[in-house]
Amino acid sequence: MALERSDVEKIAHLARLGLEEAEIQRTTETLNDILGLVDQMQAVNTDGVEPLAHPLEATQRLRADQVTEENHREAYQAIAPAVEAGLYLVPKVIE
Repeated sequence: MALERSDVEKIAHLARLGLEEAEIQRTTETLNDILGLVDQMQAVNTDGVEPLAHPLEATQRLRADQVTEENHREAYQAIAPAVEAGLYLVPKVIE
């Protein structure tokens, strides 16, 4: 899939890029090179290749799922201007 000069001009307009006349040709070539690389990568046969989450198959070290903080809600809400049923009440700002 090769891009034409008019395609690059449309893309530049949509992206709000101010390309100079000299830059349009170079940008067209660069984008065509990128699209050519994508075509090459899509042509590679990947049948039987398992997807990887990490290239080294490393696993995340997990910590124990334990509560380490006390619940301070009562102390925090004691200084709040308005609280109801454990929730902070705020003034309505959207009508």
